[in-house]
Amino acid sequence: MAEFDYDLFVIGAGSGGVRASRIAAGHGARAAVAEEFRVGGTCVIRGCVPKKLLVYASQFAEELHDTAKLGWTIGQKSFDWAALRDFVASDVDRLERAYTSTLDNNKVDHFHERATIAGPNTVRLASGREISAKYILVAVGAWPVMPEFPGNEHAITSNEVFHLENFPKRVVIQGAGYIALEFAGIFNALGAHVTVVNRSDKILRSYDESLTDRLLTMMRARGVEFRFNAPIESIIKQSDGSLCVNTKGFLPIEADAVLVATGRKPKTPGLGLENAGIELGPNGQIPVDEYNATSCPSIYAVGDVTDRVQLTPVAIREGHAFADTVFGGKPRTIAYDHIPSAVFSQPPLAGVGLTEAAARAAGHDIKIYTSDFRPMKNMFATRAERGFYKLIVDTATDKVIGVHMIGPDAPEILQAVAIAVKAGLTKADFDDTVALHPSMAEELVLMR
Repeated sequence: MAEFDYDLFVIGAGSGGVRASRIAAGHGARAAVAEEFRVGGTCVIRGCVPKKLLVYASQFAEELHDTAKLGWTIGQKSFDWAALRDFVASDVDRLERAYTSTLDNNKVDHFHERATIAGPNTVRLASGREISAKYILVAVGAWPVMPEFPGNEHAITSNEVFHLENFPKRVVIQGAGYIALEFAGIFNALGAHVTVVNRSDKILRSYDESLTDRLLTMMRARGVEFRFNAPIESIIKQSDGSLCVNTKGFLPIEADAVLVATGRKPKTPGLGLENAGIELGPNGQIPVDEYNATSCPSIYAVGDVTDRVQLTPVAIREGHAFADTVFGGKPRTIAYDHIPSAVFSQPPLAGVGLTEAAARAAGHDIKIYTSDFRPMKNMFATRAERGFYKLIVDTATDKVIGVHMIGPDAPEILQAVAIAVKAGLTKADFDDTVALHPSMAEELVLMR
């Protein structure tokens, strides 16, 4: 008889956990996954995928206004939130089925209940059953942070926003990170009055200020109101069901919905890590080494629960590397430099490599190249928004060490140019590349 019930037991069936179990099974491991909610994890069920669908829908609202210039005559227009909400939910259902099929096709057992750690080689299911495993992988992700203030029970997070019964005409959003600004753009474009309140005076702190300053100006021009240094102090539910939002230093705001998007913390409370002697980090994260190993030799962790880089593609790579290392005999680590990222705001922005401020702080002698242009697509728009691309070049090596852009399709363009930055290509390599005309992307090879 086998010493353990499974070679690998994964807690959490998100992107990292599903990838790890699938690859481990491919290496011959007997693998199982436990998931207390829905297979697919944050990105698929309540994160980037359904949110991107809402972004597409809201962008269409803007394009409808520009149809006359394109020669189209459109009749009466109306927006049905319930239809959009239910379509997005149906696509989430489809994706969950696809992820579940992936587990089945790779002969990975799955348990639809909460699992916690009972010991170095034991997990305990909510039903009380205990299962032994040679290795345990924790991939439970992160959870939205809800600040403490009177009336916070009347606020929602990004978990609940996809299930609103009615479309809110007045929305207050606390936070100025990518989740907050993406939903601000969605609700604004769909017709709501949006007020963003933030405890500091900055938005998108990890992005290049040339882009964030421009985005702030554009969002304000689109009608999004911003209040800085104004965290929510209380929310009062009024007799008509509306909300009165009190913020520091400003008059109250009347709202139909309040979305709090002030960050995410690793979902480790109650996980039982102390039963394996694992101490958590200051943000509740599970400390791991470069091979995703914890202080307990039989337990590993990947994804947002480690609080290294909270991005789905990173979790997938970590899960894959873990499986190759532990079960495939091919030890692998993940490089965390040159990770491209994007904000699907309106307009979107994206970046890879060092920002100008980070490059200078790191001691690089740099040269900055920029292109400020009006995208051809925007010629049809009522707003004269301009695109902006920025290259950061190390003068000693001529390598492009950062690329940052804001404008239509910026994330799609950035993914390709991220390959060049990762490969260490030089400004001369960019200059030697023939432009693809007419396109926005050609600006990347025309800066002089």
